[in-house]
Amino acid sequence: MPWSTPFEDPIPLGGGKLSTLQHAADYVMALPEDVQQEAHWQTAVENLINAAESGGGWLMFARIAVVRALDADAKQA
Repeated sequence: MPWSTPFEDPIPLGGGKLSTLQHAADYVMALPEDVQQEAHWQTAVENLINAAESGGGWLMFARIAVVRALDADAKQA
């Protein structure tokens, strides 16, 4: 499945949205290195990669993992 594959429902952000696997991956890569290394972001990255490599149900899991990581960051703030 290409990185340009859209999520069924885009992930809302304060000033925009993450609408594809690539948008989500770019968002994670723009985070500070120490934040990227947190377990919830590592899980999100693993699911994004699985979705890009395997497709199928992984797209839904990738979306869920990114939403959970965003929620975890919001709770830490």
